[in-house]
Amino acid sequence: MKKIIITIDGWSACGKSTLAKQLAKALDYVYIDSGAMYRAVTLYFLRNHVDWTNLKEVNKALKNINLRFIFNPVSKATEIYLNEENVEYVIRDLVVAEKVSEVAAIKEVRDFAVKQQRKMGKDKGIVMDGRDIGTVVFPKAELKIFMTADNTVRVERRFKELVEKNPNITIEEVKANLEMRDYIDSHRKVSPLKQAEDAIILDNTNLTEREQFKKAMELVKERL
Repeated sequence: MKKIIITIDGWSACGKSTLAKQLAKALDYVYIDSGAMYRAVTLYFLRNHVDWTNLKEVNKALKNINLRFIFNPVSKATEIYLNEENVEYVIRDLVVAEKVSEVAAIKEVRDFAVKQQRKMGKDKGIVMDGRDIGTVVFPKAELKIFMTADNTVRVERRFKELVEKNPNITIEEVKANLEMRDYIDSHRKVSPLKQAEDAIILDNTNLTEREQFKKAMELVKERL
């Protein structure tokens, strides 16, 4: 059976990663979390006190960053490594979430990530989620999905995800963070978040994970 590239773009907390992982597992494809790449770069910048408004510092820092995705046989998931350190869970902290959109808006950072993403997809058979995967990284992908959901639902989903790790976080903080990220992601000059013309909208406001997966698999079967 031929292999294709599946891109899943959309707003924060729409379940892009959840769906991408499900599809990758069902199809025996490689799942690539592009957001994790930007989060890992942000983590490196924060840890090393890199001033990302200074392009000279940014370019110097990027030369010292090595990102890899490694399959974890225990969790049955692909996890991201920053300079040989598993940072899959560290990058989910709110501290990183508050800064990742700023870092991801930097042209040099996006060029760095896109170059690696395209290399990962040269043999197809991948599912990648993010903000500009169907518009910039793989504009010729065979299947492009654009995910969206009601803002209230998105806030509730992200709150449930974060409160387990940080019981002190408030839903107001989560709402403010999502609104900030939405604005930065959709208004940045370089690769802004937008729906590709040939992408299919998947609004999962009132869908269960199972229903969402079923709809996506029907789209995959059409392409295959």
